[in-house]
Amino acid sequence: MAIDFTMTEEQELLLSSIRELINNEFPEEYFRTHDEEGKYPREFVKALAENGISLLGVPEEHGGIPADYVTQMLAIMEIAKCGAPAFLMTNGQCMHSMIHFGSPEQLRLTAESTSTTGDPAYSLALTEPGAAEYPYMLVLARDPKCEDPKLAFSLFWVDAKAPGVKINPLHKIGWHLVSTCEVYLDNVVVEEKDMVGEEGKGFLNVMYNFEMERLINASRCTGFAECAFEDAARYANQRIAFGKPIGFNQMIQEKLALMKVKCMNMRHLVLSCAVQADRKESMRETAALAKLYCARTALEVIDDAIQIMGGLGYTNDARVSRLWRDVRCERIGGGTDEIMIYIAGRQILKAFRD
Repeated sequence: MAIDFTMTEEQELLLSSIRELINNEFPEEYFRTHDEEGKYPREFVKALAENGISLLGVPEEHGGIPADYVTQMLAIMEIAKCGAPAFLMTNGQCMHSMIHFGSPEQLRLTAESTSTTGDPAYSLALTEPGAAEYPYMLVLARDPKCEDPKLAFSLFWVDAKAPGVKINPLHKIGWHLVSTCEVYLDNVVVEEKDMVGEEGKGFLNVMYNFEMERLINASRCTGFAECAFEDAARYANQRIAFGKPIGFNQMIQEKLALMKVKCMNMRHLVLSCAVQADRKESMRETAALAKLYCARTALEVIDDAIQIMGGLGYTNDARVSRLWRDVRCERIGGGTDEIMIYIAGRQILKAFRD
């Protein structure tokens, strides 16, 4: 079935407002400084909320702005395309999960954080040690008495400042704009009301959450790749070598042409998957394929951008170096490349099984 990706007037205006906000109020110097200092860009996150951008997909009754998944992914791609840290745009995902399996109180706390500070209410502390500047954590706990691994896990809502929670910051290659930590739980007490969803359904709920997270990952990878591509194309027109712009070199033109094709493929894959989400169709296979392809391909595009920009591209003065460091994480978070291949591979074989 052919899919029409022509944007509506409302979507065009949304993307225009995102570009205007970032270009006018948050120049590259802002993100570069925060990246170098390992500082959370609170002003930027708050501005996204105040302008309704990070509230997309959050139901109106919870202070948000209703929007389909295609619109939400377009917004995420545009933020990343402007060189901004789109990996901080997780409010819609947090609300999506709490609406699906959270309690009324957990949903209220998530919505309250979203509408006041713009910060997501919680971070995920699962198999990878992780936490951020957010007030709560979702922790996956295992019942050692349950023999079925799919039914042995339950999710708990944990206050990050609760007695017994110890946090040790980790120093990362990229994603300097948000912290990642080792979290130690030393006799932390939780109550029955802190359980998120039904007992024993924690693993299934996390898997449901991951499908949307993988689409979001693919979206921001696409935007980051487009940002790097445009920076490289501009540089190829401006950089003079041997009396003419380096863009006149056919090897540079080949790189740019292939980078453009990859960006087009990524965007098409993301929007196709978003259409499936809006139709409430299963994304188990397509979300995994989108994340796998976009995470790998974005890294290729950004690496080529660094190559075109030469020594300058390898310095912190060029944002392509920051994009390269940040995108490398996308092949790990939300499920590794290897897990994506495993998930998609099983679905492909199942479709052709007698």
